Amino acid sequence: MKAVKFLVNGEWRSSGVKRRVFNPYRTEAVAEVCQASSDDIDDAIGAAAEAFDVTRRLSSGERAALLDSVAESIDKKKAEFARMITEETGKPISFSRAEVERSTFVFRTAAEEAKRMYGEVIPLDLLPQGGDRSALVRRFPLGVVAGITPFNFPLNLVAHKVAPAMATGNTVVLKPSSKAPQTALLLGEILCSCGIAPGAVNMVICEGSEAEQLITDKRIKLVSFTGSPVVGWGIKVRAGRKKVCLELGGNAAVIVAPDANLDEARQKILQGAFGNAGQSCISVQRIFLHESIADAFIAKFVKMTTSLAVGDPMDDRTVVGPMIDEQAAKRIESWIAEALDGGAELLCGGKRKGSFFEPTVLTGVQPTMKVSCQEAFAPVVTIDRYTDFKEAVASVNASSFGLQAGVFTNSASDIFTAYRELEVGGVIINDSSAFRVDHMPYGGIKESGLGREGVRFAMEEMTEQKLLSINFS
Repeated sequence: MKAVKFLVNGEWRSSGVKRRVFNPYRTEAVAEVCQASSDDIDDAIGAAAEAFDVTRRLSSGERAALLDSVAESIDKKKAEFARMITEETGKPISFSRAEVERSTFVFRTAAEEAKRMYGEVIPLDLLPQGGDRSALVRRFPLGVVAGITPFNFPLNLVAHKVAPAMATGNTVVLKPSSKAPQTALLLGEILCSCGIAPGAVNMVICEGSEAEQLITDKRIKLVSFTGSPVVGWGIKVRAGRKKVCLELGGNAAVIVAPDANLDEARQKILQGAFGNAGQSCISVQRIFLHESIADAFIAKFVKMTTSLAVGDPMDDRTVVGPMIDEQAAKRIESWIAEALDGGAELLCGGKRKGSFFEPTVLTGVQPTMKVSCQEAFAPVVTIDRYTDFKEAVASVNASSFGLQAGVFTNSASDIFTAYRELEVGGVIINDSSAFRVDHMPYGGIKESGLGREGVRFAMEEMTEQKLLSINFS
């Protein structure tokens, strides 16, 4: 098996230490990837710091042209990217194709936003000592950005680190997931072919425990991490004075009111809960139904759940493929066993076969059970009933997470109550919590993280404002 190399300072490096990447469906190795050493990571940081003197001087037009070129190149290889995503992660091929389209959109949006990094002029004559002075305020790049990404969106989440950094003139050292590194490295090949400066984007493959330099090295100015809360908050503690952006997942909820379009709600919740085997930070995990609609809604929802296509992720009909590995499937199996032992009722699913886990619906779950209070990251939902809308909002908020929530209602009063009261980063009306368009601000509060992604909002995180005061007298 040919060893896949990693990218440092515009060169593809190999090493004596290699790690195999396994296909979750066939449970066989699909690649052997060279692992970066501590010296390699140090070289990558040094190359990025040196390349910053080049990237920060690029004009807006040059940055935009480069980003457009990357988007066009991804589009030309979209079939290859989609196959690779499915090979590495077990994501159903239709979802992989959608991810590639989203990633192309991210780079194209970054190209447009690179042209719109406007500043503003502030008059300073509000006080007499201001005289004839005015101030110009603009945003400037920080320097080296460390990006750390998970397996579940191995191209799009990389794009959300790399594209805004390129648009703002920063440089990047990226550590993609060791479970799905090839997709990021294929993007690295495209970046090199499009003419980025050597060292502008580096990609190092290693275990998370070996990436400490990306967190503590003083040459890194911002750490952008997507992953688990335990790891993310640990990064914040160790990062010192550098900026940190954390997207740490959640246990997303939806509320369904009696005035909603119930057929539409069922379909959108179904896709939001079980697509990609529930392995998304905003996957629907908790469902709150008004008591007047609950029985009929549940009966149809369970029937739809048991009809979902589960199986070969290369089959266009498949909605639910395998989880990333058998260990992940065993974890959720134990969580469901705990819930059932505690009195929860299994409405469908609940069985594991290797790395596959059946789409599962539970009711009668206590808020303290893991399937409710922690992030399942699996094809599992819990259903509860409510009588009053504010009661449902309080139930959603009874969580340590706060990423996104969905609300199905046509009541203007309930919509604005949800917007005002829900403790989340995004309130999604008449769609599930899993809704995301890649240029909207995306991020959470509480245990769900710090900062925002979404191209323009990530660009703001990756820049600092600088003021120029001018005395015209």
